[in-house]
Amino acid sequence: MTKQRVQKAEFAAWTGIVGNVLLTLMKGTVGYMAGSKALIADAAHSASDVAGSVAVLVGLKAAKLPQNDDRPYKHGKSESAAAIVVSVFLLLVGIEIAISSAKAIYYGVKTPPAWYGLIAIIISIIAKEAMFQYKYRLGKKLGSQSLITSAWEHRSDVYSSLAAFAGIGGALLGQHFGIGYMVYLDPIAGLVISVMILKRGYTLLMETIHTTPDHVLHQEEAEELLKTVQRVKGVIAVDDLRAREHGHYVIVDVKISVNPRITVMEGHDIARMVKMTLMKRFIHVTDVFIHVNPYDPGYPYKNNADPEQDDVPHLLH
Repeated sequence: MTKQRVQKAEFAAWTGIVGNVLLTLMKGTVGYMAGSKALIADAAHSASDVAGSVAVLVGLKAAKLPQNDDRPYKHGKSESAAAIVVSVFLLLVGIEIAISSAKAIYYGVKTPPAWYGLIAIIISIIAKEAMFQYKYRLGKKLGSQSLITSAWEHRSDVYSSLAAFAGIGGALLGQHFGIGYMVYLDPIAGLVISVMILKRGYTLLMETIHTTPDHVLHQEEAEELLKTVQRVKGVIAVDDLRAREHGHYVIVDVKISVNPRITVMEGHDIARMVKMTLMKRFIHVTDVFIHVNPYDPGYPYKNNADPEQDDVPHLLH
């Protein structure tokens, strides 16, 4: 993992945190002033995005911390514990907003929210889409799955804002055309958004529980790692590759086969190149352990019959 890549990813994470905090404050304040349950719920949904950006940032920070001999991966465990706290908080917020919206529907709504609530939602939609495009493209460029996941959280917040827009806009149209029951669209939208918050909290909790133990990545998830190792000069075959999740980052164990007639130094150089390539290509890979095996000497990649060639260190490529 190069310093420049980490800095770019950290900047993107901070952009998401600052942007979401500002949007949360704006929508919360305007929602309270406008009397909109939907906008307040949308503000809470944006606040949940802050948790996602913080998780990415904590993972990047943890990747740079020195390892401890007794607990080399304790930073990933601490991150998982923090994520559990955040997910429980989201569940509580979602329940509170759902209860508030349900009470508004039960006791009746007399007036729709103020019109300027729509302006706050339009600003939110534009800002969230811009953050999605920025993080998604940067995540693809850096090969960071955590950034890409965080980007999709921005896109889900766009859907939340669209629901709020429909609720407030529908309530205002109902007042304009004298359709009384349409004022209920605002608390109904708040109820819908509360379900989205509950879903996010539940998903985060389940993912955290899943990644708290050391989990081996599925074969399809490790396929890109395998292909990258196979392309390194000097690697004849990849005998085994296992990628283990530790919080939001990954530790890779790989066994490679090299030309058995090369020197120990050359075998070490190939292993070092494999490690550097993986950590540069995949920002979430924080360490790589490599075991170097001699490839089958009967394989015709070298003229084994000529004894004069024995002291010439050849690589496969």
